[in-house]
Amino acid sequence: MDNHAAVEYLQAILEKRLRLHTTDTRIFVGEFKCTDNERNVILSQAYEYRPPSYNEADVAAPLSLTVANTSRFLGLIVVPGQHITKIEVEDPPTNSISEDTS
Repeated sequence: MDNHAAVEYLQAILEKRLRLHTTDTRIFVGEFKCTDNERNVILSQAYEYRPPSYNEADVAAPLSLTVANTSRFLGLIVVPGQHITKIEVEDPPTNSISEDTS
């Protein structure tokens, strides 16, 4: 993707809801505000989702129960680009629905 196409794509997803997956298995969902050359991403109205701990999963498994992700509202956040493994657009522009940075 050339520089001009990349800028157009980023402009197309401004204010869209993104889902960012990180190296520590957390997922952040929020409204895309901006990024920089180091791939840091700023999200507003962001939520953090964490998978259940191994202990919670071990307790639920014998009982055939499912354990939901833990979530919390964070607001305005910066996610360091070095920790982002995958980016998904929840309400995609017309030309693409997800972008993988790995």
